[in-house]
Amino acid sequence: MTLILALDFGGTKLAAATVHAGSKQWLGYERRLSPANANADTDLEIMRSVINSLLKGAKPEAIGVSFGGPVDATTGKVRLSHHVLGWENVPLRDLLEEEFGVPAYVDNDANVAALGEYRFGAGQGYDSLFYMTVSTGVGGGWILNGKPWRGAEGMAGEIGHMVVDPSGPVCLCGKRGCVERLASGPYMAQDVREVLRNVRAACPEDIPPSRQGRQGRRGEVLRELVGDNLELITGQIVSEAAAAGDDLAKEILYRASWALGVGIGNVANLINPQLFVLGGGVMKAGEDFWQVLRKVARETALPEVPSEIVSAALGDDAPLWGAVALAEDVLG
Repeated sequence: MTLILALDFGGTKLAAATVHAGSKQWLGYERRLSPANANADTDLEIMRSVINSLLKGAKPEAIGVSFGGPVDATTGKVRLSHHVLGWENVPLRDLLEEEFGVPAYVDNDANVAALGEYRFGAGQGYDSLFYMTVSTGVGGGWILNGKPWRGAEGMAGEIGHMVVDPSGPVCLCGKRGCVERLASGPYMAQDVREVLRNVRAACPEDIPPSRQGRQGRRGEVLRELVGDNLELITGQIVSEAAAAGDDLAKEILYRASWALGVGIGNVANLINPQLFVLGGGVMKAGEDFWQVLRKVARETALPEVPSEIVSAALGDDAPLWGAVALAEDVLG
């Protein structure tokens, strides 16, 4: 049977899986965290180790790759990663084809995940959908008339850098108030840490909590969850604290869901896909998060423009299943 190798290079995680073409069951699957000081070389080294563990000497017929950053899908060259150093202009497809001697196809993770959900997940039965991944960053991928749509230079779907709050905080892209700046996990964690540090500076520890006012008590659950070590706060911790009633965490999550809702509503007005499929770690934030997002999206979109919004059926594996679809397409 035809063996396919699927790879997913994420901003903080690396994953790989093997599957027989036409099957919906993994033969092997492995996921590892990328180290905090990772660069392209360390990511490639870890991925090689994972691949060798999975293949055990077997040879795949084709390789599909999801990469967390801009990719020239025509050449398979990675343009850069916004979250991992050293990926500038790396010919990833050529590297894999030379090393394994089989055809490979590389594309941006949101594009690949959109294909995965369309082929194997929540998008089955639809002709057009917009997939969004909301985790380390925020990206989007299109399926239009049953086919991936990448745009003139492969950059279609970059909803993460749609400006929804022109007076908002500065994003890594240089603009203010981007969807990614307000809704991605690392930025939410960064904003929470900044607020808590400012609160501590304004409310010295020798002042009893009862005299610090409401501003001083916001963030108590967050502090408890990380043992008062603010560097341990992540987007997931913010979600957990919000679920436990922490006012600061709830405010940050509300802002994130609002930003996503505005972005989705605008995209609905512009291209009017049948379906929005949302995946990534931040989308596990809970029902309140989803309610705000859907409400704001409805209010932003025109009344006659539907905006059906669902959770990704494939979860964190959407990019891997999309990589399988890429490999199957390469094989014809």
